[in-house]
Amino acid sequence: MKRNSKHIAVTAAIALCAGSTLPFLAGSSTLDPERDSVKSEVPYCVTSPAVPEKISFAGQEIDLLRYDHRERMDRELMSFTYMHSTTMLTVKRANRYFPVIEPILKANGLPDDFKYLAVIESNLNPLAKSPAGASGLWQFMPATGREFGLEVNSNIDERYHIEKETKAACEYLKKAYAKYGNWLCVAAAYNAGQGRISTQLQKQMVDQAADLWLVEETSRYMFRLLAAKAVISNPQQYGFLLKREHLYPPIPYTEVSVNSGIDNLARFAKSKGITYAQLKDANPWLRDITLMNKSGRTYILKIPTQAGMHYNPKKTVPYNKKWVIN
Repeated sequence: MKRNSKHIAVTAAIALCAGSTLPFLAGSSTLDPERDSVKSEVPYCVTSPAVPEKISFAGQEIDLLRYDHRERMDRELMSFTYMHSTTMLTVKRANRYFPVIEPILKANGLPDDFKYLAVIESNLNPLAKSPAGASGLWQFMPATGREFGLEVNSNIDERYHIEKETKAACEYLKKAYAKYGNWLCVAAAYNAGQGRISTQLQKQMVDQAADLWLVEETSRYMFRLLAAKAVISNPQQYGFLLKREHLYPPIPYTEVSVNSGIDNLARFAKSKGITYAQLKDANPWLRDITLMNKSGRTYILKIPTQAGMHYNPKKTVPYNKKWVIN
């Protein structure tokens, strides 16, 4: 018998609500579709993801049975779970950028969990820019970027250079850890500034940033970080079902070293067999149609290979096997 699309959609929604596909929906008990599913003309089911009893971040265990911690975590888990397109896009991007970020964190002695800081700062969008002027995956302000060795001007902005900005972020994080000796305090300081976190730790007479009463943005920031780790490390548990062809693979590049100016980057790109747009996509730190380079510095330009630009998405290698359903 032929069924209409609405009937099929409602049936699928009831199946989801019953927990037959998404295990996190059922929690610790089995739902009865006849008893528990919502009878609705809207083919959609919304439920709250379970909050774990505890979660670890950078070797520190956070108790999520304490009511205030639990409810703050609950809010951020719901946010990540139901910001469907943003969370799914972030997982897709993570397949491309986590393999770049992780070795740099490791080489600098930073916990691997700090890759999730880039997630909550920029949703892993290399071109992200805040209304306040912070830019890149790690959202450096211009002055802070320069302080940590990045070139920032109208022609070159290394806040958009993924490897260099990640190394700069590592320097900031290591400097903060030398001060606090606590990685969650370091994360809070990344958002609010070391001065504010130090002052509030003293005033409120606590040792943990998660115990501070802060402005809403910073109070949420730490638990957004924990929720990002929970959801991005296991998206299927939160209802995000992706196939390997949905993920964005790393793009292979060749590298060209230049130590003089380039008066027309479009012409340069064409000489390398790519478009200006592809050159900019591979090197977003180039901020103009020219590379002035009056100081004679050496820059490394990435040139995407033809094989990389025309890949078979079904052969994408998943960074994390938990991310894919095939």
